[in-house]
Amino acid sequence: MKLIHTIAIASLTLLLTACGSNKDSNENNGSVNDNAPSDTQSVTDHGATDKSEVGFEMAGGNIEEAENVPEKEKTAVLEAFNEYMDAFNEENISRYMSVISKNPEGFNYDDEKAVVEETFKEYDTKRTAENVTIIKYEETHAQVFANVHIALEQPSTGAKLDREGRQVTVFVKEDGKWLVTSVYFIGDSSE
Repeated sequence: MKLIHTIAIASLTLLLTACGSNKDSNENNGSVNDNAPSDTQSVTDHGATDKSEVGFEMAGGNIEEAENVPEKEKTAVLEAFNEYMDAFNEENISRYMSVISKNPEGFNYDDEKAVVEETFKEYDTKRTAENVTIIKYEETHAQVFANVHIALEQPSTGAKLDREGRQVTVFVKEDGKWLVTSVYFIGDSSE
């Protein structure tokens, strides 16, 4: 049971944790246990009402950089993505929550904070991103694709888990800052 819980938390740490989506259920309770088991290909859509709004197909597709991104905004969006990743890896809750939208799509800000605080308390995690690319851009909306790797360990049990997947992190511009509003993730099917 502890390993199942660890796997659920691993999925949680890859994304914004308050909202889970399970293909086998129409219910969306926002719990870590809503995530699909790690041996299935699962998609977590935080706030997605129209998956065509995401800049790539979750099951694959070519990843192409958006061509219409002004250089200043490209720098700002990528810095926001790096801050999102770094703050989580440093387990700094106030820093992490400072890059989360106060009005996110599909999850609750306060629930997100509570779940991430619990994750920081129970687990040692390290998330890394490669192939970070802005794939869709509008003046107040940007989507960042990345191949994400997570290494997770639960010190109290010694349980460890490594996970790979593809993620699109959706940012909105609020009060001049790029903030995370939703996340789309799919684990690699080879796991």
